[in-house]
Amino acid sequence: MSTTTSSRVVLSDLGPVARLRAGRLTRRLVQLYAGLLLYGFSIALMVRSDLGLAPWDVLHSGLTHHFPIDIGQALVLVSFVVMLAWIPLREIPGIGTLSNAIVIGLSTDLFLAVLATPQDIAVRVGFLVAGVVLQGLATAAYIGAQLGRGPRDGLMTGLARRTGHSLRSVRTLMELTLVGLGLLLGGVAGIGTILYAVSIGPLSQALLPPLIVEPASSAHVSETAIRAT
Repeated sequence: MSTTTSSRVVLSDLGPVARLRAGRLTRRLVQLYAGLLLYGFSIALMVRSDLGLAPWDVLHSGLTHHFPIDIGQALVLVSFVVMLAWIPLREIPGIGTLSNAIVIGLSTDLFLAVLATPQDIAVRVGFLVAGVVLQGLATAAYIGAQLGRGPRDGLMTGLARRTGHSLRSVRTLMELTLVGLGLLLGGVAGIGTILYAVSIGPLSQALLPPLIVEPASSAHVSETAIRAT
């Protein structure tokens, strides 16, 4: 496995069992769960900034107005619904996929329980910016661990593969749909939603290369190129 340019990162295309047998498992598990916990913290920061959420979280926050659940619980519920869509797309979940579905939601609610919304607008802006940056780092960490795509990542890549459209176009259409649906449900969107949309891709792409943990058996597996979108 190797990287070729800053806009093209190569990840090993391993099956679920092969991922666990690929070596360096302790390092990869630590990085995976650190990334997922950090992801939950970043969502909590954006929620408490009260300046707008990421597209998926606009939907999650909208669901909390119609069901007796918290935003993290909504995230877990939506994750498993999304994984049902993997079946016709023939995406195969791994330990990272299931962990993503559960750990991010639980940690989001945990961090929200100890964080309050600041009164000072400057602090709220700081929460927002930190949340977006940390979410980019968290995304790079759990993807780089190579233990399975997150439910939403798999849906995006599966749709792109099946439809023949680029990841960029699939992601854009998906996120516009999510924001629209989330707003109809009463979800929270704002300047933070725009900031997230324009920055999360470049941030994740820039932070990913040093966080890719190369499997020991990478010389014997095929590779998938993940291009900046």
